[in-house]
Amino acid sequence: MTTSLALAEGMAADTVIASQRAALAENTAGKGFGPQSPRNIDTVAGNNDRVFAEAPAYTEMNLCNIHFHDGAEHQGGEFTLFAGNGDGAGFGTGFKYAGNLTEAELAPFGKAVGDKGHGGLVSGDTIEVHYVHTTAQVTPGPTLGACLSEAISNPQLRVETQVYVLVNDPAAADFVALTAHDVVDGVHQAINIPANTGTPVQYEGSTTGPGYNEVGSPLQVSWSVRPQVVKVNIASVDAWFQNNVFGEDHAHGVRNLVENPDLLSPIN
Repeated sequence: MTTSLALAEGMAADTVIASQRAALAENTAGKGFGPQSPRNIDTVAGNNDRVFAEAPAYTEMNLCNIHFHDGAEHQGGEFTLFAGNGDGAGFGTGFKYAGNLTEAELAPFGKAVGDKGHGGLVSGDTIEVHYVHTTAQVTPGPTLGACLSEAISNPQLRVETQVYVLVNDPAAADFVALTAHDVVDGVHQAINIPANTGTPVQYEGSTTGPGYNEVGSPLQVSWSVRPQVVKVNIASVDAWFQNNVFGEDHAHGVRNLVENPDLLSPIN
């Protein structure tokens, strides 16, 4: 089976990823960077004790952005299968759902979804969705810039994280519904974040994405990562790309898993 996470050609060598990890260590050493993301949520060790206040519960914050990555950025729970090094720039890597899918669920959808030059998404792919929340008074919109405001340029940030696996099944979960949002008790909320995918692993980290493979992210983020996946109908992801307030039309690349203990917070 060939998916967007299994690149037949152009896979970066292990030395490329090792070089990126070495550059990240060098570029952050002694400079006061806080803990980084993503990480293995099944391990609790970390040496980075830079203190920042944990963000409030997401129900007390404003939803400001929803986006997702092609491959789970975090490792652990039900998404432990490494996809490989990818192209060295964040595509074709990350972690995949480690469970089994049926032949029917893996049936081709008919087109790659959100193909913007990196192959797009196909049945069987794993995605990690970031529901980003902020203490700033904002409305949901494109990019992490929607999480800042003229009144507060350093708000607290929290990312509620859910990993999904794409299946060709109209009976699977509807991604449009899973990303629906409304005002609840005076704050913008994603009203259908799954509540049945295990107790979220909470830790202090940073923003992600492959732009931080060799440099530290300076933004402080409280993370809640659910360990179990949800099967979602790939057709509904295609529909969401056609119409969402976040300006999203493709999956984002994946940052290398952060393994350096000096860049990881301890998980209590």
